[in-house]
Amino acid sequence: MNCPRPHRWLALAACVLAGCASLPINPTASEPIDRSRLPAPDVALAIPDLGPCDDGPDRTLHLDSRAPVTVLVHGCFSSAGRFRALAQVHAFQGRQALCFSYDDRATLSDSAERLQTALRALAAQTPNREFRLLGHSQGGLVARRALTATKALPADAHLQLATISSPFSGIAAADHCGSKLLRRASLGVVNAICNLVTGAKWREITATSDFIRSPGALAPQVTAYLKVETDERDSCRRRRDDGGCDEDDFVFSLDEQRQPVVDRSGPIAVREVRAGHVEIVGDHSNVPDKLLGILQQHDFLGPIEPARSTAFNALLQRLYLGDG
Repeated sequence: MNCPRPHRWLALAACVLAGCASLPINPTASEPIDRSRLPAPDVALAIPDLGPCDDGPDRTLHLDSRAPVTVLVHGCFSSAGRFRALAQVHAFQGRQALCFSYDDRATLSDSAERLQTALRALAAQTPNREFRLLGHSQGGLVARRALTATKALPADAHLQLATISSPFSGIAAADHCGSKLLRRASLGVVNAICNLVTGAKWREITATSDFIRSPGALAPQVTAYLKVETDERDSCRRRRDDGGCDEDDFVFSLDEQRQPVVDRSGPIAVREVRAGHVEIVGDHSNVPDKLLGILQQHDFLGPIEPARSTAFNALLQRLYLGDG
């Protein structure tokens, strides 16, 4: 990704924006999740920032209070409804999934604290203490930081974490925002542009920020960490009728996704996969088979019984490709 020279401020804004890729709009984003395979709920909870993985007006959580819960954390330019398909995949397997919603322009630290608060509230109202967090892109940064504060988490919790395509070494396209020399030389112009484009988080997404350089160790309550790195080279998000690529699916390099402290932290399993940034979590032209397979291997999803494989494949086709 070629970023502009210091004096090309508008190009700088566009380049920083390129560091965040939105998931495609889900046409069924407002439809409730089919709960027919889920355990019967015994509680109805209202917890700030947590809700069903749809964009409907009712944010009440209907849960089996004794069953494990998976919390999905979206990236930037996104919403709960963008993960509706993945939540429905969980529901097909009888696994409860809900979504954490946050202002993606706020500081990552503030968003992580809100996630900690939401997890504490959830644990306080349910006897279940088993939670899985899955974050894509920027959501992975938020999810991991939320699980580094030992005292802020329920002491008896059993936590598992999965991050996908997350820029733990900072966003290269935002390097200009991290340059103290450039920021001083611009007399505040760089600061203003970085804040305009990315919001308050701009100080935390650069390679030189404390958030990136000192990510912290995972809390002892985290018993497993799955880190999925995507090799996004030569990927394509949208193709022309002639088969050529109209828009690539490259957002973060492998170097941007790797960070020594993160990669040595706790019970980590690293999986590298050749996939585009959006492709890995699925869109209107891609079923996320690679990610689903990895999640099954690491118990974030269960195996599919042979007798249900046809129904499961039909569900994936309908959710992601709109077939059937």
